[in-house]
Order: sequence, then C-alpha cells, then structure tokens
Amino acid sequence: MHTPASIHGHPIHPMLVPIAIGCWVFSLVADLICLSTGSMQPWSMLAYYTLIGGILGALLAALPGLVDLISLPAGPIKKTALAHMGINLTIVALYGCNAYMRHLNPQDLKMPMTLSVVAILMLLVSGWLGGKMVFEAGVGVETAPPR
Repeated sequence: MHTPASIHGHPIHPMLVPIAIGCWVFSLVADLICLSTGSMQPWSMLAYYTLIGGILGALLAALPGLVDLISLPAGPIKKTALAHMGINLTIVALYGCNAYMRHLNPQDLKMPMTLSVVAILMLLVSGWLGGKMVFEAGVGVETAPPR
C-alpha cells in the first residue's frame, strides 16, 4: 500500500523512528548504569540529553507518520494506525514530563526512571501495532511489478 510520505517508494516514517527508539533505549541504559554504579556523572546527563534527542526524533518521525495516517482508507487498519499514533503521543508526553522532572531535580531519578520504563513498555506495544500495519496490511510496502 503506497504511502505519500516516501522517497522513491521508500516510506520516510520507518526511516526516522529508530532515532527516537535508539535514544530512549540508550537513555534508560544510561540510567541503569547510573543506578548500578552510584555515579551520577556522566550517566545522568547522558540519559537526559538522549531522552531529549528521542523526543526530537519522535516529533520528526511523527510528521510523515501523520501524512501516512491521513492517506489510509477508513477501516480496521486506520483504527490500528490511530491507536499507534495515540500511544506514541502518550510516550512523547511521558518523556516530556520525564525531561521536565530531570531538569528541575537532576538528583532524584526515581520517578523519571519509572516513566522511562513505562514508556519503553508502551513503545513495545506501539512497535507491535506498527508492525501489524506493515506485515498484515502492507502499509508502506510497494508491490513490485512482475519481471
């Protein structure tokens, strides 16, 4: 199923999504290292900045994702896409709160780390829904003409 947000038949949204996912996973890893070593620096700062990078990456990926969503026909796959978008926007909001709490009190990581774990779990669900759209409905998959 062709999506309008593409470059030479390659959808843009899945190209950008790994930026956010990678940053957020790395942020959680940095937090876990900080927790296990008891050393705040550089891990806490690294977690904070990769978290912000993930927010920016997610917002960048959301633009072509929205274009693709709008182009989907009404039906079950559009409902799946809307759920995918809703979860992703919730994740971005959680990370926004996370970044704000870290900015206010960088020494207290209990609640921010909890938000990170919850957001990563939600990211797994959202990724599953994204995969469902691709593998079950062919969203973003160009069918090649027979040779």
